[in-house]
Amino acid sequence: MTKLSPSGDNSFMSGTPAISPSELMRAEKRSAAGNSVLAAVVITGLKIVVGISTGSLGILSEAAHSGLDLIASLLTFFSVGVSDKPADADHQYGHGKVENFSAFVETGLLLLTCAWIIYEAVLRLFFRHIEIEPSMAAFVVMLLSMGIDWWRSRALGRIANKYDSQALEADALHFSTDIWSAGVVVLGLLLVMAGRYYQIDWLRDADPIAALVVAGVVVSVSWRLARRTIDALLDAAPPGVRSQIYDTVSRLDGVLEVDRVRIRRAGNRYFADLAVGLARTVTFQRSEQLATAVTESVRKILPDADVTVQPLPRAQHSENIFDRIRAVAAHRNLNVHDISVQDLSGRLHVEQHVELDESMTLKEAHDQVTDLEADMRQDVPEIAEILTHIESEPATIEKPEELVGDAELEHRLRVVAAQFPEILDVHDFIFKRVRGRLYLSCHCTLSDNLSLARVHEIQTELEIRFKQDAPELFRVLIHPEPSTDNRR
Repeated sequence: MTKLSPSGDNSFMSGTPAISPSELMRAEKRSAAGNSVLAAVVITGLKIVVGISTGSLGILSEAAHSGLDLIASLLTFFSVGVSDKPADADHQYGHGKVENFSAFVETGLLLLTCAWIIYEAVLRLFFRHIEIEPSMAAFVVMLLSMGIDWWRSRALGRIANKYDSQALEADALHFSTDIWSAGVVVLGLLLVMAGRYYQIDWLRDADPIAALVVAGVVVSVSWRLARRTIDALLDAAPPGVRSQIYDTVSRLDGVLEVDRVRIRRAGNRYFADLAVGLARTVTFQRSEQLATAVTESVRKILPDADVTVQPLPRAQHSENIFDRIRAVAAHRNLNVHDISVQDLSGRLHVEQHVELDESMTLKEAHDQVTDLEADMRQDVPEIAEILTHIESEPATIEKPEELVGDAELEHRLRVVAAQFPEILDVHDFIFKRVRGRLYLSCHCTLSDNLSLARVHEIQTELEIRFKQDAPELFRVLIHPEPSTDNRR
């Protein structure tokens, strides 16, 4: 009896682990490459024997071609075993380039084959005539070679397409062209036989001419493969992909510009590096959300790509003066609030509060604020004057000495709040004594349709009135609530 693993693969209940997708990929690629090596050994051996026995340059050139295919198949076999290893500390982009390098070496071997074939064909055409002895064995071997090449080309092509393997694709391309080159050799042998039968002298040269055709096929294959492998080794971007990524990412809401798109490939894995412009006022969390959206957009074009996104802060034309002030403060990793801007006869006066670590000295805090104000004047030259209120930001968690229950004080404060017609209710009064000072927090219910500006005015005025009625209060915090949210 078997049970279904989470991945959908069957595994025996005895505990045999299911094969992971990566292990399955490596097994299938190595199996296809290994079968190709065995086929190349058989075909190369047969072609060498028949080529020597017949003296056919066409068959010998095919034997040389198959011999180099054997070397290329061995390179592919070892390269697919190495290229699928995961990234490590010394190879942080993985080992995929091994496949590309294997295909590059294969190209060089093919060009050497072409040089030898062309040289020998020219010798036989113009300087040294060799009698060809076509035999039934020659035709059988060449036809068998075509059948085997057709089989392994299809097998390699299927696995290459499934796992996007450039090395296996190169092998599949070789063997598909081998079918045609072998067919040309067979045609050359038939023409030689026809020349003898019909006493046509010029058909004696059909064999070296067929060899030249084989060389032409090999050059064509080598050129296409060379372009692909050199592009991969030099990290050339796939045609049109960069533009697709640029257009797709540019249309994302929140992305102001795409500053850089770089793509590289290692084996069957793509790596994309993007730098995108975001509004300088966005939060870190929003920046992360946009980076995730960019990554998903890239992976729609390059599935499973390893994507790196670098956000670049950019100023927007739509920024108002408050946005620009906050952006300058955020650049210095400072928090400003309660910003007030007044236009006095065309000159802007800015008042703001800034929070600094309470452990800083006054000199350190003042120097930091002075630099901040200088940056603000440079970024917003319309500002004539800046006044900054320095507040201490607590660096430690305070422990209240006690919670104070004061019914008489709470009643007095409720009476004060009742004088505001917009205030519907005040509740949840909490009095705390911290470092000998009295803190108050409470909730205030207001109408749902009040503007936030008016709510802030009411809060500020109520805090002032509370402190006037109860001078012992050091700090007052009022939390506003809409009436529909008041469950009391």
